[in-house]
Amino acid sequence: MIEALLKKMVKVGDLTIHLPNGSTTKAGDGSGPPVTMRVNARGLRRLVANPSLGLGEAYMEGDLKIEQGTLWDLLEIVGKSGGRTPKRGTPLTRAKKAVKRTVQSVNDRIASRRNVAHHYDVGNELYKRFLDTDMQYSCAYFARPDMTLEEAQAAKKAHIGAKLNITPGMKVLDIGSGWGGMSLTLAKDHGAKMTGVTLSTEQLALAKERADKAGLSDQVEFRLTDYRDLDETFDRIVSVGMLEHVGAPNFQTYFETVKRLLADDGSAVIHAIGRMSGPGATNAFTAKYIFPGGYIPGLSEIVKAVEAAGLWITDIEILRLHYAETCKHWRMRFLSDPDIPLMFDERFRRMWEFYLCGAELGFRYGGHMVFQIQVAKKVGALPITRDYMFEGERR
Repeated sequence: MIEALLKKMVKVGDLTIHLPNGSTTKAGDGSGPPVTMRVNARGLRRLVANPSLGLGEAYMEGDLKIEQGTLWDLLEIVGKSGGRTPKRGTPLTRAKKAVKRTVQSVNDRIASRRNVAHHYDVGNELYKRFLDTDMQYSCAYFARPDMTLEEAQAAKKAHIGAKLNITPGMKVLDIGSGWGGMSLTLAKDHGAKMTGVTLSTEQLALAKERADKAGLSDQVEFRLTDYRDLDETFDRIVSVGMLEHVGAPNFQTYFETVKRLLADDGSAVIHAIGRMSGPGATNAFTAKYIFPGGYIPGLSEIVKAVEAAGLWITDIEILRLHYAETCKHWRMRFLSDPDIPLMFDERFRRMWEFYLCGAELGFRYGGHMVFQIQVAKKVGALPITRDYMFEGERR
């Protein structure tokens, strides 16, 4: 059974596996750096029963050990072999995935808060160790390949800020404001009057602290609030890395809420992870251990929801390998930080290493990308050419 699984999943690379019975098997075409792993009986059962979940669990629990090479080297073999390549599947398979994604992501207010706490309230110190200094936990924008992570995250904020076309004094809502970096930047650099909402108590506390230290408390307000409970209007709305937590059943509600909260001449920029293959289901390991309730949409699902909400789509940009590079920076920082082994046990560290490797793999080989979609209530809400974006970004 293991040989049949390897034949299916490993077509390139040089992989050697030491099995529990003392035998050794090889897979791949012999190309690339050699990778050797050892798996015990429990790990082997995990792999055979459910490869997409079992590989991560086996590594996390110590049932699978890498003896030559790294976890990334192993997962890259899987990725290059097409093990993460999205497939449309049969009508029955697509129907099963539709049911699965609905069950996974029915995110009412209680579930949304619980899911956010699972991932973000593990403590700000972890994120400070591997994110950039502004703590941007979303795709950076590598305008040049030699950019540092800090430079690329600053470029991302400038890129989005230019698309928002803010004039000083505008009221701007940041849905999913995280640790506050985007709101603070839009207030400082663009003169916006910011309101940021989050469901994470850890993020909220640090965001408020940062606003105080920056002297921007009179210009930026952070709230522990579900975006659906807001009842006011804004000139602009920005949402970065939050749509992935909304859930497929709630996309139309999300954009209907965006429309309700926008002033008549307002516009919004939504930045989120998407998949090029259309609707699918969240990776089993990610759904169980990292982002419960999370779902990465196909762009077709988002366009459908925007249309149903009655909004204009005024611009769409696809960022392809930018997030792969971002995840690589995060992974290297996470693995090289000397304090993380003192802060967290081995199981937690292996879980996060697998998550960061798997995320990078998805963007390099698995059909994931990032889209930035700009929407407005009125056809004439924004200039009719994109020149204002380029000019704003240069400024």
